[in-house]
Amino acid sequence: MPADVLLARLRKATHPLSAPPQAPAWNLAELDGLPLPAVPRQAAVLVGIIPRSTGAEVLLTRRTEMLRQHAGQVSFPGGSIEQGDLHPADAALREAREEVGLLPTQAQALGYLDPLLTLTGFRIVPTVVWVDPAFQAQPDPSEVADVFAVSLDLLMDPAQLETIELEFGGRARHVFQYRYQHQRIWGVTASILYNLRQRLAGAPIGRL
Repeated sequence: MPADVLLARLRKATHPLSAPPQAPAWNLAELDGLPLPAVPRQAAVLVGIIPRSTGAEVLLTRRTEMLRQHAGQVSFPGGSIEQGDLHPADAALREAREEVGLLPTQAQALGYLDPLLTLTGFRIVPTVVWVDPAFQAQPDPSEVADVFAVSLDLLMDPAQLETIELEFGGRARHVFQYRYQHQRIWGVTASILYNLRQRLAGAPIGRL
């Protein structure tokens, strides 16, 4: 897909930057019955789309094993929304600069995906960002063990997305998962990618 066509589709598929989504998290059904906080912590992640001549790619990281939460897991750059962040996009861009060295001049925020809630009590608002293909990652070794990119076409292919069943909190729950080379992309990260796919397709947000 030509880069300009993809850029237009991403703008159309996302919530505008001027109006961050206020709706409840779309994945609440899968968290039913779990002891979630009454007031979740606000967080943002950066869903970086890198245009390439061979096709767009999605920027991902693998967290270090020393972190307290989600150690060793594949994730998007991101973290808590802090007092100085005016919007979720500000937090996502700030965290991406801290974690992987993405400069503001290399990133163009396009819009938001739908918020989702995590088991650890975070309400995450993903920000879709157009990333300069000249970007060279400079990961913070205290947080990021690896930075890599995966073909957007692969991640948007329904055949590549698995749904696995886990027993948690007294009942069976369903979790999304991709397998890419030696990387396991699952949980919150896979759910965000699923949400991106559904919005690009103009389809309802929900389980497969």
